[in-house]
Amino acid sequence: MTGEWTWHGGNLAAAKRHFGTDDRPWIDLSTGINPVPWPGAARVPIDWQRLPEADDLQALESAAAACFGVEPRHVCAVPGTEIGLRLAGRLIGGGAHHIVPSYRTHGEMVEASTPAGWDGLDDRGGSVILANPNNPDGRVVEPAALHALLGRRTDDGWLLVDEAFADFDPALSSASSVADDARLLIFRSFGKFFGLAGVRLGFILGPGAALADLRALLGAWPVSAAAIAIGTAAYADSGWIAAARRSLPERAAALDAALARAGYRASGDCPLFRLIDTDDAQGLFERLAHRAILSRPFADQPRWLRLGLPASEAELARLAAALADG
Repeated sequence: MTGEWTWHGGNLAAAKRHFGTDDRPWIDLSTGINPVPWPGAARVPIDWQRLPEADDLQALESAAAACFGVEPRHVCAVPGTEIGLRLAGRLIGGGAHHIVPSYRTHGEMVEASTPAGWDGLDDRGGSVILANPNNPDGRVVEPAALHALLGRRTDDGWLLVDEAFADFDPALSSASSVADDARLLIFRSFGKFFGLAGVRLGFILGPGAALADLRALLGAWPVSAAAIAIGTAAYADSGWIAAARRSLPERAAALDAALARAGYRASGDCPLFRLIDTDDAQGLFERLAHRAILSRPFADQPRWLRLGLPASEAELARLAAALADG
């Protein structure tokens, strides 16, 4: 199994070249984003001839802040959380521990970071980097526990929480702990919950001084006019957001049932993806790919396979049939 699919989700073009298949449309379950995206993107007016205005950027950050439950001055827009994570790591430096398993980027944010498990985390110095919910196992840590961990951060460390998958349940967020005197940075993704990963938009929540340093690195036009326009309109669509928060757990339950019928037990509390642990993870990955269904394998965990949500009943039926055809 090559790194083309174990590095991160996606690489659908490489899968098509490698596995061939007939003219069937591919189902990409490898990325863990909402398969039913916010529908208004094509209708949002975008001025392609002008550089983004500062007022429009502030409007975007205000709309996002209202959804996150923080003041706008604690929100900084970035061109995707991948870049935000790496820039924040550069600013913080020092010693750090990143929870594993999780995003590979977490281990690359701070040069001196070392992998760590959850046991004994309270006793470790330096910065702590983690995701909540975690990827790929969906583990959830209650905000109260993270707040206690934050209270033990001293002048030599920060708590960095990647909340890329937290939008489906606001109660999971640690945003209420963000303050100018708190050594806390939170990373939020736009593309996953809204199903528009190509917009490349994310946010960092944190103290005003830290965000000022981040803005200095980002420069005058940190995100595109398209990202500003689409993001502002999407965060203002409270009706769609509420409906998505209701429908995603229902879609995840349907995926759980399909996996169970095929003899697989899904793990994880995040409704945007499910992780299965099986002796034949590599064989299952290839079997699905030969049926034009792309999933997410892991080089360092050969028993694991992660699947995102099918976009429709027809896609779910195709997946169920492929799982049963062993």
